[in-house]
Amino acid sequence: MHPFRAAVEKDDLAAVEAMLAEDVVFTSPVVFKPYAGRAITAAILRGAKRVFEDFRYVREITGADGRDHALVFEARVGDRAITGCDFLHVDEEGRIDDFMVMVRPLSAAQALAAAMGAEFDRIAQEAAAGA
Repeated sequence: MHPFRAAVEKDDLAAVEAMLAEDVVFTSPVVFKPYAGRAITAAILRGAKRVFEDFRYVREITGADGRDHALVFEARVGDRAITGCDFLHVDEEGRIDDFMVMVRPLSAAQALAAAMGAEFDRIAQEAAAGA
């Protein structure tokens, strides 16, 4: 089991943040432009934790070189069931330097966009405090 998955499943957000490289790039499933940096990525992940209900990883796939990981998850956003995947790449030090999320179906992605949009002022404040 990837340490990121283990930390998420233990609800250890401090450990999750510690696994992020300072220059991590986070690509959202609902926003065009990626976010750069540990503070904003950690704040987005905390926001997602508040938005997702019944979140659980259901599958894990690791690339041959051990630096690429796909963590498939299921959750709910309001009344919408969502399936998604966290694509992680780790740097030479084992820290996550690239984090991309994809979700389906479209109606769940739209619900996620609305819910995260409602969280974004708080996310921005948390990122500013953590920077």
